[in-house]
Amino acid sequence: MKKVKNNSTSGLSDEQMLYQLEGRPRLSIAFPMGLQHVLAMFAGNLAPMLIIAAIAKATPAETVIMIQAGMLISGLATLLQLYPIKIGRFQIGSGLPFVMGTSFAFVPTASAAAAAGGIPAVLGGALVGSLAEGVIGVFYKYLKRLFTPLVIGSALIVIGLNLLGVGRDYFAGGAGAKDYGSWQNLTIAFATFLIVLVLQRFGKGIVKTAALLFGLILGYGIAFLFGKVDLSAIGASSWATIPRPLPFIPTFNAQTIISFVIIYITVSMETIGNTSGITIAAFDRQATEKETSGAILADALGCAVASLFGAMPNTAFGQNVGIVSMTKVVNKWCITLGAGVLIVCGFLPKLGYIFASIPAPVLGGALISVFAMITLNGIKLLAQAGFSERNITVLGITFALGIGFAGHADAIVGLPTWLKFIFEDSIAATTIVGILANLIFPEHKKVARTDEKVTEVTAHTAAH
Repeated sequence: MKKVKNNSTSGLSDEQMLYQLEGRPRLSIAFPMGLQHVLAMFAGNLAPMLIIAAIAKATPAETVIMIQAGMLISGLATLLQLYPIKIGRFQIGSGLPFVMGTSFAFVPTASAAAAAGGIPAVLGGALVGSLAEGVIGVFYKYLKRLFTPLVIGSALIVIGLNLLGVGRDYFAGGAGAKDYGSWQNLTIAFATFLIVLVLQRFGKGIVKTAALLFGLILGYGIAFLFGKVDLSAIGASSWATIPRPLPFIPTFNAQTIISFVIIYITVSMETIGNTSGITIAAFDRQATEKETSGAILADALGCAVASLFGAMPNTAFGQNVGIVSMTKVVNKWCITLGAGVLIVCGFLPKLGYIFASIPAPVLGGALISVFAMITLNGIKLLAQAGFSERNITVLGITFALGIGFAGHADAIVGLPTWLKFIFEDSIAATTIVGILANLIFPEHKKVARTDEKVTEVTAHTAAH
């Protein structure tokens, strides 16, 4: 295994520079390594926007606007992480090889907002909510003790459970579809699911890493044979357009904003874990406070800009952190070339219409296992924290109120309005109750320091 260093690249070969942050390996070596990162996140980046567009009953043209903006902002936000901006004592960006994209963690909250108020409601909540992540980035030094593995793990479990419901509906053909649960939809979904499973089990290299993307492509072909693909809008679209700000005028609702604030807190914890995940795997050290706060601030800024351009919020992709951990390739020039691919895709509407035409059973078959993995990653975090008597008490309170009570409209009808805002969303309730339970039942000081370390080291297992 090659040892990664963060130092001068003078006198190093192109291959050796792959394992350094700085330096520019020749294009023939650097571009494939950057493209690998794009392939690993491309499907995961687009799928949340396709899901939300469908729930909001967006037109094909509106869906493409979201997709184009999403790809463009992902590329720009990745560049911000690679090459931070310094403002006073603050650094926006980590300076680490992050790849940014739309997080599945936002899907349950955004789905509820989309069903109630369409895309404008989603964008309004995401825009205001991004301020919460900015606050965490600015005051990270003082807030990090609130977010223990129990809080993060519990939130991930609830996110995964909510997403499994979304995956089930898409697996069967899409919520409200006339042919929901038909043998055609189930055949397409199961075929796509098995393709992804086989590639993940027996594939090698990029085939294994990009199993979701290949599964979507092959599943798309199967759906085409079943007559489930509508390509009529592609021919009428232009070859190139420029994404513009405010294609949708955001609307603002207090309940939606509060829900987004809570999910931004959870996503911030994923970013904290991803930051340490990269530095430990590549440089054999903990992430510095500047790197971590910079990563969170870049997340917040990227999410705000995405909302203004009509895209879903984005964050650091866990699967790309996994690639860095596996290959030890941390060269920023390689990742920059991958970010360039995303930016170019943001100006090609025909490509957007192709992605918008992916049938629901294909998405369900490819992504339902990803949703399950989010739940399992949450369980993994809880297991690493340990099941002491104190932890079991905290988890019991968190799950009782966050899953058993929250999210059931009839059960919370008598609550005061300010409490109802929290308990109408199970993810928000789980995170808040988890934080409060941890404070009410504090750990022994020595154990708390251990948990803090576990939080930063292991939370990178969270997926997007």
